[in-house]
Amino acid sequence: MKLQERIELLNKLGSYMLSDDEAWQVAKRKAHADNSWFTDEFVDLSIQNIVRNYLQVDALEKLVKYYLIPEENKQPKTVGIVMAGNIPLVGFHDFLAVFLTGHIAAIKPSSKDTALIKQLITQLWEWNAATEELVVLRDLLKNCDAYIATGSDNSARYFEAYFSKYPNIIRKNRTSVAILDGNETENELAKLGDDAYQFFGLGCRNVTQLYVPRNYDFKPLLDAFSKYNYLINHNKYKNNYDYNLAVQIINNHYYMTNGSILMVENPSPFSPIAQLHYQFYDHLDEVENKLNSNNAIQCVVGKNHIAFGEAQCPSITDFADGVDTIDFLVRL
Repeated sequence: MKLQERIELLNKLGSYMLSDDEAWQVAKRKAHADNSWFTDEFVDLSIQNIVRNYLQVDALEKLVKYYLIPEENKQPKTVGIVMAGNIPLVGFHDFLAVFLTGHIAAIKPSSKDTALIKQLITQLWEWNAATEELVVLRDLLKNCDAYIATGSDNSARYFEAYFSKYPNIIRKNRTSVAILDGNETENELAKLGDDAYQFFGLGCRNVTQLYVPRNYDFKPLLDAFSKYNYLINHNKYKNNYDYNLAVQIINNHYYMTNGSILMVENPSPFSPIAQLHYQFYDHLDEVENKLNSNNAIQCVVGKNHIAFGEAQCPSITDFADGVDTIDFLVRL
């Protein structure tokens, strides 16, 4: 299949993802039935971000031009993709990268996120029979030429054992943080709420720790975050909130809350669901140096970093873990 055909198919897929097609709507409902974290709101949010940032012709052609992707891949490799399932369609970018570069995508979806990617691939097959050889679904990823695998630190050890003989990209646990200076506007704090609450905080780009100046006033922040107080009505989220609240009370730890998230002083950038860690700082340089040496940080939100509210809106060239997937594929 020629490169231009692949670009047109990806762009067409974007239009399909925003459509009311019955099969697509059924897949979205099944995604929620299979995984209750995948609410209608967050499934639609993920879809909109993918369509807007990944599937526009100008974005795709920009990638082609930058990486000199040839019109035809004369020696396509089979690339096994192990997808994660923490947020809806989190593995879509890996599929896009393999498909765009003309390789064969052998996809193992997460058991927590199967319905959406399966329906999209089925739709590609219906539109163009040639895609049946370029995109395949597999329960086991054997005999691939290269692998892209995303999972926890624990699963990464297994991936490294299984795939070490082949070219690979293996991703581990990551999370994101925000740096505040105390002069943020109400609107900026509200957008920071998007970074913390969207997808229930389950994504690696979700802010799970704040760095704030000493004597920081948390009240405006908690007030701004209240726009997400409705999430406490989600059963699983509320169970996590109640459990973590009980832990703080039993251990006599200081905490703050607006009724939907717990603010706890803790040095770890990884926080439980419904909890947000914070640390005080005296000098910004110390924070920057600390974050620069921490490989667990996916992105940093704040002034001179990713804009507030944009953490969950990566561009097509914002590669997970900072590993350039397109470059890896072009060099295979």
